[in-house]
Amino acid sequence: MQVETTALDGVMILTPRRFGDARGWFTETWNADRMREAGRDLAFVQDNHSFSAEVGTLRGLHYQRPPRAQDKLVRCTRGAIFDVAVDFRAGSATFGKWVGVDLTAENGRQLLVPKGFLHGFVTRVADTEVQYKCTDVYAPDCDGAVRWDDPDIGIDWGVSAPVLSVKDAAAPLLRDVTSPFGGAP
Repeated sequence: MQVETTALDGVMILTPRRFGDARGWFTETWNADRMREAGRDLAFVQDNHSFSAEVGTLRGLHYQRPPRAQDKLVRCTRGAIFDVAVDFRAGSATFGKWVGVDLTAENGRQLLVPKGFLHGFVTRVADTEVQYKCTDVYAPDCDGAVRWDDPDIGIDWGVSAPVLSVKDAAAPLLRDVTSPFGGAP
């Protein structure tokens, strides 16, 4: 597995190796030993799977606050997404900064989004499926969101009128939310 660091401490792009033959291919999408070697010891407890029918479906920017904060390992298993992590750690030198990566079924890349980061993605093609592992279970009372089009963050999603949930359309701006996460060392 290839592990790439990003400009945001802890956010990583993982590209598992694919082994192919006449039948197709095989890949190992998660290996706890390999991640420990990369400096991350994660115990995933919940897997999620989403389907988005329309191009331009945007989900995010979401977080789950302590005590149920989650690390996420995100991959696209059908179609294509632009996946984004935003530093939401109060006091961090990169607070409000973001990184984005194209995840597709073809490229097999994954984005590791640590606790303390906002997460969101937009679909690039119709009928897209996304699967992600989480280090804690979903807790509605710890659920939070920040507006996808917050001008202080400035993400270039590549869409101007995305398909949004009611929750995401009504999410507050970053400046109106108090981060529950401490800063990076």
